Amino acid sequence: MGDSRHEWMQPGAHEVAPGVHRIPLPLPNDGLRAVNVYAIADGDALTLVDGGWALDAAREQLSAGLRQIGAGLGDIRRFLVTHAHRDHYTQAVALRREYGSRVLLGEGEQPTLRTLMRPDHVALEKQVEMLAACGAKPVRDAVIAARGSKRPTTGWEDPDEWITESTDVSLADRPLRALPTPGHTRGHVVFIDDASELLFAGDHVLPHITPSIGFEQAPSELPLRDYMASLRLVRAMPDMRLLPAHGPVTDSAHRRIDELLDHHDRRLADTAAVVERGASTAYETARGLTWTRREHALDDLDPYNQMLAVLETAAHLDVLVLQSKLRAETIDGVKHYACS
Repeated sequence: MGDSRHEWMQPGAHEVAPGVHRIPLPLPNDGLRAVNVYAIADGDALTLVDGGWALDAAREQLSAGLRQIGAGLGDIRRFLVTHAHRDHYTQAVALRREYGSRVLLGEGEQPTLRTLMRPDHVALEKQVEMLAACGAKPVRDAVIAARGSKRPTTGWEDPDEWITESTDVSLADRPLRALPTPGHTRGHVVFIDDASELLFAGDHVLPHITPSIGFEQAPSELPLRDYMASLRLVRAMPDMRLLPAHGPVTDSAHRRIDELLDHHDRRLADTAAVVERGASTAYETARGLTWTRREHALDDLDPYNQMLAVLETAAHLDVLVLQSKLRAETIDGVKHYACS
């Protein structure tokens, strides 16, 4: 693929630790183009961390990767899913229907799944509502136009088991520990192999990008606060190898967590400075910031990424209010911010 940053996307089953193989699966996106699932030996079967997106190409690539290690789709005993985004959850549900695998998911994903399973649910309906409150009518209108009248993907289902708290997950050859890490989503969970010092991080800690915050159908009130608390929770543990959902395996979760915390601290300061210069709404503030490593202006992004940028800006503004660095009031349905 040319760029060494993309080498991790090469198909196959890549051993990352004894009995653990990383299998990247394709995604139909222009941005994120692959998701890692991790196949863990579990006696005469397999346990997978995450399942991928329910696409024909992803199923074929997963099947091919499993053949490399002498297994098949029917050997998957269960899926430990880090969160309910479709690129992690939907293929696990699809394969459960066919093979009877069990699916485990964090309890905090219940409100989002309930929304997705409603017959009258409209794609991105929560995000459209939030954009209105951010004063981002141009972005809201562009998202609605791009979405059109299409219905969201059907096939959402409950897991077999909800992970309600930090708990042990017993495999035949190793114990894992499930740890709730809300922020990216309300019910995000990481899985920890303490003995082998492995962190199956899902989207909580990614080596090359900063995860979106609270992009779900039923977000928490302060997703960035939750996310930074979850980062500090994992940072307080002994360092582990980072096994992320998107990107290559790296040797130190601590190093990347420190970078993510520093990034959000800087972003909070930059966001406050834009408000000090006169921005009032999340939309105005997002237009005063730059985006991506290339420092694009908000207006240079496509509507989907403008939406993510505005909503992330709102999450930072709300933390600044929590810290008493800004104050907020809602006028005619739009939230306005000012210096305290």
